[in-house]
Amino acid sequence: MGKKIVKKLIIIFWIFVIGSVFGFFAEMLYALVYTRTLEIRQGLIYGPFIQIYGMGAVAYYILISNIKEPKKAFISGMIMGGALEYLCSFFQEIFFGTISWDYSHLFMNLNGRTSLLYCVYWGIIAILYLKIIYPAFLKMEPLLEKTGIRIFTVFFMLFMTFDIVISCMAGNRQQERRQNVPAKGPVDEFLDRVYPDELLDRIYNNKKEIV
Repeated sequence: MGKKIVKKLIIIFWIFVIGSVFGFFAEMLYALVYTRTLEIRQGLIYGPFIQIYGMGAVAYYILISNIKEPKKAFISGMIMGGALEYLCSFFQEIFFGTISWDYSHLFMNLNGRTSLLYCVYWGIIAILYLKIIYPAFLKMEPLLEKTGIRIFTVFFMLFMTFDIVISCMAGNRQQERRQNVPAKGPVDEFLDRVYPDELLDRIYNNKKEIV
């Protein structure tokens, strides 16, 4: 039982990573097509990761993997993706005082946090996941049983945990600086020195501050 749980957690972790990397390149391609400019968008300080796509990939794995019909996968992907997008935007605004996307100008948007168009995109990705990505991942799944891969997974989990935690801490501290909250101790001083506004604004170049 314990081995099955560990295996499932490893699978979910790598699906999150693969989805996050896919999101990084998808956003780059989207910007290249629609703005004719090369934009590097990141969701975390270190590495080519956009975690909302990683969370979407995990949700696909949990909710859509057992669906057989593309139509049901499309509808499920639309609902799941729209809900995920809305919640991520909401909590980003609550905790960091910023948003990374605003769909207020689009037809049938919900508070600017998600829209019908982007829900359709999530639905299309769900079909691609069901028909292409998930079958390919099943073929690679036996590799996760190898000892070397498992050891590497542990170290990469530690790195991703650090990346997520430090990104959240730096983002929260940036919000405090903008509210003129002074450093309260050595941790805040470290964040101010190593992750100043100039660096974070360059990494998160598509975010907007909520006034």
